[in-house]
Amino acid sequence: MSEPVTDGELVRRVKVGELEAFELLAGRYSRKVYSLARRIVQQEQDAQDVTQQTFLSALEHLDGFREEASFSTWLLRVATHAALKVIRKRKGLPTVSLEANTEPQEGYDTVPHPEYIADWRESPEQLVGRNETSRLIDEALQELDEKHRAIFLLRDVEGLSVKETADALGISEANVKVRLLRARLQLRERLTQKFGDPERRFQPHQHVETASL
Repeated sequence: MSEPVTDGELVRRVKVGELEAFELLAGRYSRKVYSLARRIVQQEQDAQDVTQQTFLSALEHLDGFREEASFSTWLLRVATHAALKVIRKRKGLPTVSLEANTEPQEGYDTVPHPEYIADWRESPEQLVGRNETSRLIDEALQELDEKHRAIFLLRDVEGLSVKETADALGISEANVKVRLLRARLQLRERLTQKFGDPERRFQPHQHVETASL
């Protein structure tokens, strides 16, 4: 059996006018792009629009793809930008380029401390096997703002590295780490309220005053 054609080879074919090669790339990644878009924009029709726009934009701007990152990482960056653009339009906010949509360097000192901490009644491994867990995770994801949701999806769901996630979003690796920590803390706190053992609950802002000697 012959080896499958690599993404890089297909990209090179598209750049010289072989559009059939782009159809192969679209076939490889349409499901992944749709899944990411659906979980960012939270609406099926918008996700379909984002998927279509992603591949149209990718084809239009493929000449600018320098292959410094993998094609899949670059494509997910295009998809994320398209999805965030939809959200900004939905909120009536002006759209900006992905590169301009950055923030000052974020620090760990700005990461909020969770207000609800408790040991879980079941292990995470046991919870994964329960059907309701996926639904609850999706519901918790909906409560995250889009920038933290995108970080979590790219890093923890799609499995991109910190560098690849930073490349996909056009932000620094340090900001990826901080936003990912925030997203994980927020998700864990929301899930802990469902799965945590109430009898072993601990709220960090509550502490015992010790008497001075």
